[in-house]
Amino acid sequence: MAQHPAPSSESSGTDVSPPVSSHWARADQKARAAGEEGRLYSVTELATELKVTARTLRFYEDKGLISPSRAGAARVYTPRERARMLLILRGKRLGFSLRDIGSFLDLYDADERHLRQKEVLLQKIDSRVAQLAQMRRALDITLGELEAMAAETRAVIAEMQSGGQDAHRAADASAEVTRRLAREGRRGRD
Repeated sequence: MAQHPAPSSESSGTDVSPPVSSHWARADQKARAAGEEGRLYSVTELATELKVTARTLRFYEDKGLISPSRAGAARVYTPRERARMLLILRGKRLGFSLRDIGSFLDLYDADERHLRQKEVLLQKIDSRVAQLAQMRRALDITLGELEAMAAETRAVIAEMQSGGQDAHRAADASAEVTRRLAREGRRGRD
């Protein structure tokens, strides 16, 4: 699947996102307040604003996540479709699947009082947070191992360059570091 560029600064960053339906409602309110309620965006305008390609917009249309209107043969997008795209791009950036993103978008279309839908959304968010926390722990361990190996390698290089009495021992240590790096690399792929 093609990678899609990050959305505009309006939805980028590392902040914790508000619930999808409230974010969506705010996007709709902003559009109305700015007098954009009836505004239509061309493919080029929306793609440029969101920093994506026209192909990206067509991809999400093909997946049924957005539904542009037609003005003759041209696709046109309403503020609602723009808001949907912002949520899609945010969801992708946060690592949600297209299926999950579709579910989030369906929440907006449904009555906001449906408690069960909100509970399902919260479960998916909690699950993703747990996955990311586990990935962070694994990355922290890997970074620690790599930093230790880098320090050992620097020490070996320094000893070898100094031509000191321990040059042979440093060469043996260098070979051991290389073997350990190879083992770690194989273990990481298993």
